[in-house]
Amino acid sequence: QLHLEESGGGWVQPGGSLRLACVASGRSIANYAVGWWRQSQGKNREFVSVISRDDVAPHYAESVTGRFTITRDNAANTVFLQMNNLKAEDTAKYYCYAGALWGQGTQVTVSA
Repeated sequence: QLHLEESGGGWVQPGGSLRLACVASGRSIANYAVGWWRQSQGKNREFVSVISRDDVAPHYAESVTGRFTITRDNAANTVFLQMNNLKAEDTAKYYCYAGALWGQGTQVTVSA
């Protein structure tokens, strides 16, 4: 029913920016809180950010606070993750999560 698909990943130099998108289909993304998680090589998947259904209380991991911003566009059935001042440590596969489902992820690589 609900399907999630991430996009926007790619390669960027340190200090650069990317905007990830999580597009829902099948059901309205407005019905869900949506989280972003990431997993780098050899590490467990870790929390990055989450946005509530009503966009009242977004939360961020300490490692990305001040650099990443989560937003939603319910009309477009999309949640975004704007990533600024990217660091090599941000290199990971990024996943969105909603309705107890995961997308397939999009790879972000930050390197010179």
